[in-house]
Amino acid sequence: MQGGHATRHDAAVEALQASYRKLPADQPVRLAKPTSNLFRPRADSVSTGLDVAGLTGVISIDAETRTADVQGTCTYERLVAATLGEGLMPLVVPQLKTITLGGAVAGLGIESTSFRHGLPHESVLEMDILAGDGDVVTATPAGDHSDLFFAFPNSYGSLGYAVRLRISLQAVAPYVAVRHVRFDDLGALTAAVIAICATHEWGGDPVEFLDGVVFGPDEAYLTLGRFVDDLPSSGLLSTSNYTGTQIYYRSIRERSNDVLTTSDYLWRWDTDWFWCSQAFGVQNRVGRLLWPARYRRSDVYHRIVGWENRYRVMACVDRWCGRPPRERVVQDVEIPVERAAGFLRWFDEQVGMRPVWLCPLMLREAAGVGSARTWPLYPLQPRQVYVNVGFWGTVPIGPDRADGDVNMMIERAVAQHDGHKSLYSDAYYDADRFYAIYGGDTYHEVKRRYDPHNRLTGLYDKAVGRR
Repeated sequence: MQGGHATRHDAAVEALQASYRKLPADQPVRLAKPTSNLFRPRADSVSTGLDVAGLTGVISIDAETRTADVQGTCTYERLVAATLGEGLMPLVVPQLKTITLGGAVAGLGIESTSFRHGLPHESVLEMDILAGDGDVVTATPAGDHSDLFFAFPNSYGSLGYAVRLRISLQAVAPYVAVRHVRFDDLGALTAAVIAICATHEWGGDPVEFLDGVVFGPDEAYLTLGRFVDDLPSSGLLSTSNYTGTQIYYRSIRERSNDVLTTSDYLWRWDTDWFWCSQAFGVQNRVGRLLWPARYRRSDVYHRIVGWENRYRVMACVDRWCGRPPRERVVQDVEIPVERAAGFLRWFDEQVGMRPVWLCPLMLREAAGVGSARTWPLYPLQPRQVYVNVGFWGTVPIGPDRADGDVNMMIERAVAQHDGHKSLYSDAYYDADRFYAIYGGDTYHEVKRRYDPHNRLTGLYDKAVGRR
C-alpha cells in the first residue's frame, strides 16, 4: 500500500474499531452510511452505527500486477473511475454506481462479465474484516482465516464487515462494441448462452460481455459486447450516450449494433435503473427534460422508493382511486441454463412482469488450481452455466391473495427449477429451509468463531426475520 494512503487507511480502521467499542453491548451493530442498495426494511437512523467515513476510497492500484487495494465502502463508481485511469477495471462491475465493493462481496453482485469471471467475490485475493468480536483479521484462501474468507460472500454483514479488499483487475480498451441478437424462442436463446459460455465467441467475434433482456416469450435479446480500440473497429462512426434523452433498454429493440465508451457501457443501466425509472415519469420526454441529469441515477430512484415505503403516499392514492394494493416483487434468481427457458415461461404466465433481465454466469476457475472454488453460503455448482433472472416492480394483490403470496410462489418455483435466490430483497423461508439452502452448518460454525457474543445480527434475521 502507498504510504500516505496507507496511513489514512490505518487511521480510518482505528476510528471504525473505536466506534465499535463505544456501542453498548445490547445495541445492534451496523454501518453508519446513508445509502443502501438493499430492498429489505432498514432502521431509520444510522447516526450511531460504525464509523466508516474514512473507508470510502481506493488505497492503491498496481498496474503491473493488475491488482488494487480498496476500502470496504468504496463505491464502484469511485473504484471504476480510478482503475479506468490506469487502463484497467474490476473483473466484474455491478451495474449500479453506488454499490460498494464490500457490499458486492458480502451480498453478491453480478454483471455481463460474470459468464467469464463469476461473481465479484471470486476476484478477491484477500480481505481485512472487522469481525463480530471487534478484531480486524486478514482472511485469505489458504490462511488461518480461510473459513471466514469463503463464508463471507452472502453473509450480509452477519459475520463482519470488509474494511480492505485486494482484488484482481483486467485490462480494458477505450470502447465496447455491442450486438443485440434477437431470439423468437427461449430455448434457442439458452442454447446460444451455452455455446457462448463454452467458446467465448459468436459468429466469429469474441464475446467479452454477455447479458440479455426478455420482452416476452417470443421476443428476447442477447447483448454481446467486445472491447475495441477505436471506432472504425466497431463498424460505427460515433458512440451512443444513454445519459441524455436516449434510453438504453429501448435501444436494444431499435438497433442491432452499437458502440459506447467503456465507462458508458459499464454504467449503461444506471441512468434509468434498468427500466424502472419509468415509474417516476423519467422516461416521458417532457419529464426527462425537466428532471436534472445529475439526479437521473439509480441511488436517487432508490431513495424515492424508500420514501414511498416509509410514507405510503402512492399506496394511499391507489386506495383513494379504488385500485388494489400492490405487492413488491423485486428479485434476482439464478437458474441452471437447462431449466431457464422453462422458468421464464412459467414466470411470464404466472407473474407477467415484463421485461426481465438475463445475465449468464459461471463460477470462476481458481487460478492455478484447475477447478472452481465453491462458496458455502451460496453454493453454485462448478462448471454449471446459470442464468440470473432479474425482475423488479410490483403486481396487484388480487382479492384472494395476500401481500407476499407472489414472492413465496416464486421461491417455490426457483426451488423446483434447481435455482438459487439472492437475499438483497424480501425472503419468506422458514429458518430450517433457509439454512438448508444457504450453508447453515458452515455459517453457524464460522459465526461461533468470529462473533461468539452475537453482536452482529444473524443472517436469517437480516434476510427474513425483520420483514
